[in-house]
Amino acid sequence: MASVVESKKSCTVNPLKMSQPLGASFAFLGLDACMPVMHGSQGCTSFGLVLLVRHFKEAIPLQTTAMNEVTSILGGYDNIEAALVNIRKRAAPKVIAICSTGLTETKGDDVDGYIVTVRKRKPELDDTEIVYVSTPDYVGAFEDGYKHAITAIARALVKPLPVKADQITLLPGSHLSPGDIDELREIIEAFGLSVIVLPDISGSLDGHIAPDWRGTTLGGTTLEQIRAAGASAFTLGVGEQTREGAEALREIAGTPLEIFERLTGLEVNDRFLQRLAQISGKPVPAKYRRQRSQLLDAMLDGHFYTGGVKVAIGAEPDLLLAVGSLLHEMGAELRCCISTTKSAAHALLPADQVVLGDLEDLERGAAAANCDLLITHSHGRQAAERLNKPLLRIGFPVFDRIGNAHRRMVGYRGTMDLIFEIANLMMEQIVHHHPGDWPLTPEALRAATAAVVPGAGDMAGATLPTPTLAAASA
Repeated sequence: MASVVESKKSCTVNPLKMSQPLGASFAFLGLDACMPVMHGSQGCTSFGLVLLVRHFKEAIPLQTTAMNEVTSILGGYDNIEAALVNIRKRAAPKVIAICSTGLTETKGDDVDGYIVTVRKRKPELDDTEIVYVSTPDYVGAFEDGYKHAITAIARALVKPLPVKADQITLLPGSHLSPGDIDELREIIEAFGLSVIVLPDISGSLDGHIAPDWRGTTLGGTTLEQIRAAGASAFTLGVGEQTREGAEALREIAGTPLEIFERLTGLEVNDRFLQRLAQISGKPVPAKYRRQRSQLLDAMLDGHFYTGGVKVAIGAEPDLLLAVGSLLHEMGAELRCCISTTKSAAHALLPADQVVLGDLEDLERGAAAANCDLLITHSHGRQAAERLNKPLLRIGFPVFDRIGNAHRRMVGYRGTMDLIFEIANLMMEQIVHHHPGDWPLTPEALRAATAAVVPGAGDMAGATLPTPTLAAASA
């Protein structure tokens, strides 16, 4: 169990965490035909948009209420009304999702009240669902915004329905990629179960080229699927951040739940498959027994390169737990752990301490502990260069690599992929010997180079045979 310490520096240097509004917007991007809106200044939205575009290499639909100096003082009702009406007219989304920002939270805008008034004044919005979540960016982090967004979606759109015994709801954490969600969906469906993923970025941010263009999200959890979640027989969450949303579903529809702290590793995936077998009443398919055997072999092969390695990790709480726990199981030592926000996940981390800090804390901690490997997002690349240590890029954003949407770290196969990636990175650091590592003695060098060939003066331009080790030793 790790103790949690907050950094007491006067300012953040090279930030590790992303804001709550960005995390909430990320969750809303997993809904089909949705338009996320940040209620704040244009700069808040533009900065988040750049990070999302660079990470996924895709066009991202994200709008703003464009607050300015005057509306920030007098209130943002007019901006919200104009934004809702214009978005409905131009993009015709089925869901408009509003996230507050630090600017409007400080002002104290009553957005819930604004929405009620707008609906009375603008009947053209009657066919559009509007979801609002409070996400001040001066507290919390990316994971907190994502967590609150899931809860807001459930409370706004899910209603109790007759239970379907073969349907479950999967709540993925913000640290899971589209590839991770595809992997989990495949596993669940292999047991004969149907699954509603909420939210489902594997449909909207998986890097496909769509046959048509819309101004909204293209793919993800549909409005009908969200409403149908009220009929699910069970809710499975991945990461502590999904607990709040799962409990909201239990409160609304009476759906039982189980939260898996991670699905990266051997034992946790064993438990996951056992739970699916219990829910479905079917045995674990043979292919997953085979994959488990492959993972065991991968762990055996990989531990030669991870055992004893000193690691520094900077990540959101659930991602820190997933990757850190696997490394601990592979024999690595978690010498420096930096996270972004408070979470119950920190209590499960096999490390002495977690610091809520920034990438400067990560760099200093890694240097003090003489760590062999740094693990964080792309903003840690300069620290890795200064320390001359390898960097494993995880989390959000990763903008100097492609393929983030298809990277897997869950299930038996995803765990294998991560082990191979880490082991291969450490293999590159092994110093290999070359002939110069075993120099000849001075006597041997003289014997090899001082041989005099009779008549050498008459052999100008001739090539002498290269002295060999055998000749030198003679």
